[in-house]
Amino acid sequence: MRIGILGTGTLAEALGEGWARAGHELVIGGRSQANAQKLADRLGRGVRAVAPREAVTGRDAVLLAVSWDGVDEMLRSAGASEGSLEGTPLIDPTNAVEHGVGVLLTERGEAMAERIAALAPGAHVVKAFHLFPAEQWSRAPGKDEHPVTVAMCGDDPAALQVVSTLVRDVGGVPAVLGSLDRVRQLEEVAGFVIGLAFAGFDPALAVPRVPSPATPPPATESPV
Repeated sequence: MRIGILGTGTLAEALGEGWARAGHELVIGGRSQANAQKLADRLGRGVRAVAPREAVTGRDAVLLAVSWDGVDEMLRSAGASEGSLEGTPLIDPTNAVEHGVGVLLTERGEAMAERIAALAPGAHVVKAFHLFPAEQWSRAPGKDEHPVTVAMCGDDPAALQVVSTLVRDVGGVPAVLGSLDRVRQLEEVAGFVIGLAFAGFDPALAVPRVPSPATPPPATESPV
C-alpha cells in the first residue's frame, strides 16, 4: 500500500519501520521538514520525506501520529479542511488524556476520533494503535510470541479492512469494537490503562481473562 505518516515521533517510527519491512511504500510528513527527513533516513527502504499535504495525497491510508494537542495544526497543514483526506482511511492513535492520571481531556461525551473526523471532512477515521506503547511495534513479530489484540472503531468497512491488514503486518490481531458511535468507550479504555499503569498496577491483571474455547475432540466413526 501507499501509506502517509503525519508525525515524526516514536509511534510514527515504530509503525513506519514495521510497515516498511512489510513492503509498503511510505512517505513522512512532519511539522519540521528536517525531522521528517531524519526519520525517513532512519527507516530507509525508500521512505521519503514530503510536505504534509503531499503525505496525504493519493494514499491508501494515512497515520495521524501526533500528540492530541497537535492534531488541529497538523491536519490544517495537510489541507484536511479542504478535503485532502476525503475517501482516505485515517488512522487515529491519539490519546487525549492527562499524563500520569488517565482522565480524558476532551469535552464530556466527545471523542477525539470524532473531533478528527470533523476536522477532516470525508476521511474514513479509524481509531487504532492507541493502547500499546510504540516499542510494541518496533520489533519484528516473533513466531512464538502471542500476538496482541488491536481494538479499533470505524464507520467504513473498507477502511477497517485496510487498517486490519496494517495491524497484521506489525504482528497484531485486529478486533473491530464497532462504529465511531462507540469510540468514546475505546478512548476511555486508554485512560483506564494509563491511570492504572502510573499508579503502579498491571492493567492486564485488572481485566478478567477469558479462557480459550476448548478444543473439540476428534471425530470418530460410528460403529457399524
